[in-house]
Amino acid sequence: MKIVTYNINGIKARLPRLLEYLAEEQPEIVCLQELKTSDETFPAAEIEAAGYGVVWHGQKAWNGVAILAKGQTPRVRQRGLEGEPEDEHSRYIEAEVDGLTIAALYLPNGNPQPGPKFDYKLRWMTRLAARARVLLAEEVPAILAGDYNVIANDDDTFSVSRMQDDALMQPESRGAYRALLGQGWTDALRTQFPKGGVWTFWDYQAGAWQRDAGFRIDHLLLSPQAADRMIDAGVDKAYRGREKASDHAPTWVRLR
Repeated sequence: MKIVTYNINGIKARLPRLLEYLAEEQPEIVCLQELKTSDETFPAAEIEAAGYGVVWHGQKAWNGVAILAKGQTPRVRQRGLEGEPEDEHSRYIEAEVDGLTIAALYLPNGNPQPGPKFDYKLRWMTRLAARARVLLAEEVPAILAGDYNVIANDDDTFSVSRMQDDALMQPESRGAYRALLGQGWTDALRTQFPKGGVWTFWDYQAGAWQRDAGFRIDHLLLSPQAADRMIDAGVDKAYRGREKASDHAPTWVRLR
């Protein structure tokens, strides 16, 4: 089964690209981020017409996450993360599909740093880590899939010097990400490309796509039970080059 994480960067604007991707690649599960639409205006009918059941956690104009499953509707387990009741950002949804627990997440960017946005990012990562420990304790195949807004290693960016002051690459961001891995999660893409140099995001500015000036911030973290079933992982890079595409490319893992 092919499981995809895809920051769609506005599902209304990119709906033709999403439907195109579903028709051409036929993934079994897709986790979407940055829907930028409310629950009421989410285009569920169009997605269902493409053969996918879908659950979502929307927010007007920004954030928002969803999980699509081919031929069935995911069973929602949780919307949002515990630990900060006043947090109204729609950044996490968790569901079950065919015995797999799958979470779609959109981690805060954190810029500018230092400051309150960076503090929120780190608090959110602490809350994610708490939920991740619960999932690991269940000892079932699970995947935390999404836009982490973390450049985990120097070889995950086209330019360390250009990104060194960014919230995505601060020691605290990296440390929180590595603490997740330390729980027992496997970074699927990293296992296939241990030397890095594989990007999942290219900014719209300064000809980043044309220069291949990207970085890797979309990750699929696998529980030990899911990692045992991993066959391959990669990036469907060509979709970033299509007309009116998202600035992210679909990133995937394939399980037995």
